[in-house]
Amino acid sequence: MKRSSVSRNSNIRTAALGAAVCAVVLSSAACGSGFDDKGAQQASQSSGPAQLQILIGSSGDAETAAVKDAAAKWASANGATATVTPAQDLAQQLGQAFAGSSPPDVFYVDASRFADYASVGALEPYGDKISNPDDFYPSLRTAFTHDGTFYCAPKDFSTLALVINQDLWAKAKLTDADVPTTWDQLTAVSKKLKAADVTPITIGDTRDRVGAFMVEAGGWITSPDGKQATADSPENLAALDYVQSLLKDKLAQYPKALDSGWGGEAFGKGKAAMTIEGNWIKGALQADFPDVKYTVHELPAGPKGKGTLSFTNCWGISSKSKYKQQAISFVEAMTKADQQMAFAQAFGVMPSRQSARDAYVKEFPNDAPFVNGVDYAQGPVNAPKMDSVLADFDSGIQQLSSTAPKTLLERVQKNTQAALG
Repeated sequence: MKRSSVSRNSNIRTAALGAAVCAVVLSSAACGSGFDDKGAQQASQSSGPAQLQILIGSSGDAETAAVKDAAAKWASANGATATVTPAQDLAQQLGQAFAGSSPPDVFYVDASRFADYASVGALEPYGDKISNPDDFYPSLRTAFTHDGTFYCAPKDFSTLALVINQDLWAKAKLTDADVPTTWDQLTAVSKKLKAADVTPITIGDTRDRVGAFMVEAGGWITSPDGKQATADSPENLAALDYVQSLLKDKLAQYPKALDSGWGGEAFGKGKAAMTIEGNWIKGALQADFPDVKYTVHELPAGPKGKGTLSFTNCWGISSKSKYKQQAISFVEAMTKADQQMAFAQAFGVMPSRQSARDAYVKEFPNDAPFVNGVDYAQGPVNAPKMDSVLADFDSGIQQLSSTAPKTLLERVQKNTQAALG
């Protein structure tokens, strides 16, 4: 499976799986399996060589091979063993492992799942024990911070950017000078594309895409600390009003309206001149639509400036692991700048360390707009028990062309307040 498929499908599956996984983790804690038990938090250190169990949500053979190779090198250098297992369904398998009190020592944790695990004590808060923790991008540190504690090292990241089909752009007699950098310019070029009988924009019908406009307007679903509901705000209303206007005027269409499963597919088929997608689109287009000529640009700025969304995983360490120090050593090795560049070359991820930025952009110059987005990106909602709220919000976004944005935001506000207590 391509990385594009994993990134895309993980967004789609999150709402469906999240509630079940959260229920497993939370119920296991509530029923006394030990996340709040001091004995679990302070698991005894094994005196023998470490035998790390590592569970990853792999994007495919290339990622699995790269992680296994890096793990083998660490194990050899440290007199340990490190067994890397690619999960068939990471969220479900982690939930089952925690419920059975036998979690892996190290595992991928999606930023959208992080708060659920951190809030019940399932994760070892080791983030500041990694060398130079401030080298991780601030927005990625924030994504894995709970109650002021930086828990786990970001593995890599993705952001959203504006992708333009060069042939359809030229069909509307547009040039590089017409690439939009503001909402007003985006509307203007979209009207020119529509006049040339080209669908201007395709965008995914979830908060993982439409949410970028909320950030550009200065809004978001929760406060930065994840403690307060902020959905029903003038900023978010301005964003949804704008997206609704694009949909009503047929300047933007959701992928399903273009007989496609996601924005990259509609874009690859030539059914829209622009799409808002993450850097995983590069691999998808190369594999499925290799003849499409395209360029990538930072998203147009909104009323409050530039904005985008970021997606990331961290290297989680179980609070129940018997090999915490060795696990931290393992993560240290996996997140060194040179190792992150090796992963980037192997399976296309963007390094989470700022010190690797120049090397990455030099090797992959066309990805610079994606990398630049991390400076002003908003990560997933960083609060527990929000899955049903966000799934309901997505349902509302899917009906945005015929739903009053104010009504939708009031509902999200109410539901978020209830979830946050």
